[in-house]
Amino acid sequence: VQLQASGGGSVQAGGSLRLSCAASGSTDVMGWFRQAPGKEREFVARANWSGVQTAYGNSVKGRFTISRDRAENTLHLQMNNLKPEDTAIYYCYGFRGNPYWGRGTQVTVSS
Repeated sequence: VQLQASGGGSVQAGGSLRLSCAASGSTDVMGWFRQAPGKEREFVARANWSGVQTAYGNSVKGRFTISRDRAENTLHLQMNNLKPEDTAIYYCYGFRGNPYWGRGTQVTVSS
């Protein structure tokens, strides 16, 4: 399974961005991690195959929303009220027997 992430960019604090991750095959769980410079990789959000069951990292709860478009086999992450501490490279992942990782997409939030 190949994962292609898109939608990163630069925004001012309080702004919004929407990340997308297109999968070439089926996966059970899909989600996002992020890694800021000098920090460990941090869990952001995940969704099950239907998109009904979701989970979020504490730092993004109430601001980010994860969703799956099953017809397009694409995962989305709507990020609202962005903060400078959200600045990181965001990595899409999928899992079905084995983990699959996409190339990261940079998100930069300026104050």
